Amino acid sequence: MNRASMGDSESEPRWLTEAEQRVWRSYLHATTLFEDHLDRQLQRDAGMPHVYYGLLVQLSQAPRRRRRMTELAIDAKITRSRLSHAIARLEKNGWVRREDCPSDRRGQNAVLTDEGFEVLKRAAPGHVEAVRQAMFDRLTPEQVRQLGEIMQVMAEALQPQDTGADLPWLR
Repeated sequence: MNRASMGDSESEPRWLTEAEQRVWRSYLHATTLFEDHLDRQLQRDAGMPHVYYGLLVQLSQAPRRRRRMTELAIDAKITRSRLSHAIARLEKNGWVRREDCPSDRRGQNAVLTDEGFEVLKRAAPGHVEAVRQAMFDRLTPEQVRQLGEIMQVMAEALQPQDTGADLPWLR
């Protein structure tokens, strides 16, 4: 909705301007298409959705290729339930295994297996090319810099500093 369709009064929300509405819709359209593009490429080339690829990347970059499940959920910005389901699927493929956490009897670690690491190594070149073609090849160096700054500002504003924040990946 915008100001024209809602009327004007001092108690009303700050409706988006026409220009802001266009930017908002373009953002939604582009991010939806981009996620779909990456999902389709990874499903076609590696047999996994983008979220699974992201989990494998995180594990590959962790010390000894292992992370606590709670940390993995926080960094992936997904619920613990969704993470548990994803890890179960990755375990079934032989790409990840779970281990009990030695420092916390209730905690578990997700561990990237050698097979999972090989799958990731095979999938990475095609994924990087899909990202490059869909995003970076279409932007000037200045636009890349600006986009990075904009996304950083947005992420910082949306990431609560309060450890008690009610976020899905903290539940």
